[in-house]
Amino acid sequence: MSSPDPAPTLAAIEAMHGTLAVARALVESGREVDLGGLDGGTAALCAAVTLLPREAGRAMLPALLVLLAEVDALRGALQPG
Repeated sequence: MSSPDPAPTLAAIEAMHGTLAVARALVESGREVDLGGLDGGTAALCAAVTLLPREAGRAMLPALLVLLAEVDALRGALQPG
């Protein structure tokens, strides 16, 4: 049995990063955003990473840390103040 290809997982991480960046930009410009579905997308990303071979999963860490930073930035933009 062959190992899953990490390229689609990395592409999904990058797509989620783009989605979060757009959401943050909208929030920062005063627009409302619907974040419904992000939890499902996040769960799917986590599941995809866990299916990768150990080294391929570890190779995703830098991209996941960038994604986490974008989540934190969006959270900050959503907080009043």
